[in-house]
Amino acid sequence: MKKLFLIAAIAFCINAQAQRSYAEQVEKTVAQFIKALEDSDIKTLSALTTSKLTYGHSSGKIENKEQFLQTFKSGASDFVKINIEGQTIDITGTTAIVRHLFDADTNDNNKPGHITLKIMTVWQKQGSKWILLARQAVKPPAQ
Repeated sequence: MKKLFLIAAIAFCINAQAQRSYAEQVEKTVAQFIKALEDSDIKTLSALTTSKLTYGHSSGKIENKEQFLQTFKSGASDFVKINIEGQTIDITGTTAIVRHLFDADTNDNNKPGHITLKIMTVWQKQGSKWILLARQAVKPPAQ
């Protein structure tokens, strides 16, 4: 009985350590993704997203990976400054759900603007990297 308890305790500690490590990796990856959005860094954005990306906007528009990247190539999406707040990261196995408040100054199609959105992204560990599978934005409720 003591051996079983000890094995269970060790397994729990190893799992908790892996979850913390994964959360740190995801946090770094999200920061890298946000920086790539600000820089319109197509190469990094492409490397951090799956070929089957589903990228949802608060307007209801859904883009695939090619469409998502094209908005940065064309200037239709241009983030000048992005701040994220209240980020949470929930890990289940090799999948992470990240939520945060996304507050950004934009210059889409050379028109300055500002957006505040609630964002949920879904990331999957593939090899040693975390890859974005899905993103959905919603407008925060009016206060």
